[in-house]
Amino acid sequence: MIQIQGVSKTFKQRDGGQFTAIEDISITIRKGEFLSILGPSGCGKSTLLNLVAGLEQVETGTVEVLGRKITAPGPDRIVVFQEHALFPWLTVLDNVAFGLKQRGVRKKERHALAMEQIKLVHLGKFANRYPHELSGGMKQRVAIARALVMDPEILLMDEPFAALDEQTRLLLHQELEDIWMKTGKTILFITHNIREAVLLSDRVLVMSTRPGRIKKEYPIQAARPRNSGDSVLHHIESRIMETLADELEKVAREEYGSEYILEKSHLSVSVASNLGDRI
Repeated sequence: MIQIQGVSKTFKQRDGGQFTAIEDISITIRKGEFLSILGPSGCGKSTLLNLVAGLEQVETGTVEVLGRKITAPGPDRIVVFQEHALFPWLTVLDNVAFGLKQRGVRKKERHALAMEQIKLVHLGKFANRYPHELSGGMKQRVAIARALVMDPEILLMDEPFAALDEQTRLLLHQELEDIWMKTGKTILFITHNIREAVLLSDRVLVMSTRPGRIKKEYPIQAARPRNSGDSVLHHIESRIMETLADELEKVAREEYGSEYILEKSHLSVSVASNLGDRI
């Protein structure tokens, strides 16, 4: 479905220098797969997603979807960002239907299609509300419905639940898993949260510190719908935390230099206490 082969990306700095965000990354994402990518802040997770979205241009290597090279955004790939980016002057219904309106779909048809997706995210009673009348979690549901109504082949999600409280996040995990199982969409999911990645994904890829590379892959072989109390999931979380602890130690050494005195064992405990949130 998605073929990323030997991809590297370098950015120019203000002082005229350059830094390499990601280096020699190769990934194959199967059709209908839910793949999550974890890694320390600044390792290039979002850069990789933007390359698949066509929002950034590949310098070295190739990104292909169904054999087509990606050079620009397209309707087959829709991004759900951390910020919902809803139009405050439009109702939930009109926000979800906006993309269809831009395509020239007639009002009656686009509203019918939009309502299907609004009901899918359990907001049918709120279709005529405005964004300021919704909670943060409800706004993100609207953003997901707005993406789904365009019927993309691939859903690209860049930390979509990072700004939400834990209870709302857990609820949306269940809803996203349910939507994914119903629609069969291919999902590329960027997150800092280990538990979130393990709970939702078929596979989790862990990236190294900058320049970002794929350090390790973890298949998640657990029954669906997932149960957060599953001992199999907890075991995988622990293994991922051990891998990330090494990368976080590198980040700390780079940040503090000779002042770095934190023991690796202490770092591992710190990571375990919040499951990698906001790393």
